[in-house]
Amino acid sequence: MAKVKVFDTTLRDGEQSPGFTMSVAEKLHMAMQLDDLGVDIIEAGFSVASDDDFASVSQISHKVRRPIIAALARANPKDVEIAGKSVQSADKPRIHTFIATSDIHLTKKLEIGQEECLERITEAVQLARKLVDDVEFSAEDATRTNIAFLCEAIRAALSAGATTINIPDTVGYTFPEEFSSLITTLYEEIPRLDNAVVSVHCHDDMGLAVANSLAAIQAGARQVECTINGIGERAGNASLEEIVMALKVRKDLTEHYTDINSESIYKTSQLLSHITGIDPQPNKAIVGQNAFSHEAGIHQHGMLKDKITYEIMMPELVGAPGTRLVLGKHSGRHGLNNRYQELGYELTKEELDRAYTFFTILADQKKDVLDEDLLLILRHGAKQGANKLYKLLDLVVTCGNELSTAKVNLSFDDITKEGVAEDHGPINATFSAIDNVIAKRVRIEEFEIVAATPGRDAVGVVNVKVLINEKSFAGTGASTDIVNAAARAYIDAINKSEQLESTYLNSLASSEPSAS
Repeated sequence: MAKVKVFDTTLRDGEQSPGFTMSVAEKLHMAMQLDDLGVDIIEAGFSVASDDDFASVSQISHKVRRPIIAALARANPKDVEIAGKSVQSADKPRIHTFIATSDIHLTKKLEIGQEECLERITEAVQLARKLVDDVEFSAEDATRTNIAFLCEAIRAALSAGATTINIPDTVGYTFPEEFSSLITTLYEEIPRLDNAVVSVHCHDDMGLAVANSLAAIQAGARQVECTINGIGERAGNASLEEIVMALKVRKDLTEHYTDINSESIYKTSQLLSHITGIDPQPNKAIVGQNAFSHEAGIHQHGMLKDKITYEIMMPELVGAPGTRLVLGKHSGRHGLNNRYQELGYELTKEELDRAYTFFTILADQKKDVLDEDLLLILRHGAKQGANKLYKLLDLVVTCGNELSTAKVNLSFDDITKEGVAEDHGPINATFSAIDNVIAKRVRIEEFEIVAATPGRDAVGVVNVKVLINEKSFAGTGASTDIVNAAARAYIDAINKSEQLESTYLNSLASSEPSAS
């Protein structure tokens, strides 16, 4: 198996992403974590860019001892000299110098010809070699460079003393097969390249940075330049965690390895998020909050039987908290029952069926169903009998400046009845519409609203106490819609009245003498 060196440029290219600026102290903190992670090279910054950049590179060089510390420099004497000064206290210093080689950049940006470009390469690399033993040369925009001239540029860098040759896909332009072919061609055309380390630096403009990096490794590249969480210019760089775990999980296919301590990946990602205040997108591979989350019922069922059904790596392998079975609209009975068991509740089949019915209704209203929601489901229906006389089928409320209109559909012993009413406020109108269906005099004694779960889509609980036929009955209802919750609480109290009345009538009937 062949080792692939990991060149981390989070502190240089990563910081160039808008919103990711870091202070000197924060960069040092991040560099120490990258050291713990096991990266081979830390590109600490672009020393000539600012006093802060110079200070960052200098402090990291002084305090982080194990990895190579690299400073970026354009191919000109001033940049190279300043880069050399910034890494002079490092145990393993590197100067990383670059110049664009594509016709697009030479003519439109640098306004120089190919001959001058070759002269600048030679001058910069030679000067860098006088300052340090380890010099990396990058041919910026290599994937859009004429292949013959790219070979000339690389030969010039090697002749001047470059020890690492980097082939950047600067604008994320290439395809994996194309990039692999390019690396193969360079090895064929430049025999001396075998004496150097071939590196690749891929951007993600078309979402191919990781794929291109892996293709280059397969073709012989032995250094990969990447960033934590894939941050960087425009769409970002190749993601360190994705490359490392791809090589680790598919070592049967790649037969390459890194020295990265994979159990520290999640911690490193979290530190970067803490420093910058920017989290990776939820569906980000390896480190996103949903990377090891499962919502679909089929997936949850498989995960409960054996995690290997839907996870190709264990979250512990990257230091992530663990697998999450997220309860949402796509979850099934198996996932719901599992979570109730984890909460300490053993439900009968009938209770689970009722709970699942309530759950599906709630899941359509909320992004995620929380544990607090599940407990409410138990409290408001799943553990209760199913023989309530009145059931709320539909509620439509129209609010006006003075009067609101409510229309309810209730089922009554499998018969649907509709009630319509106007009143002051949507809840009063709803109660009046229900009264029109049940044909009872109901007086509100107490009314209470409680936010039972956190968040903007919180479940609200309404508690009511009503007076029916001079007897008091309490009712409760829960919903993300507070008017709907009030309607459910009102009906709950009415049903208790009906059940009491039914029990009384049944007792009278059973006490009557039988006919002879």
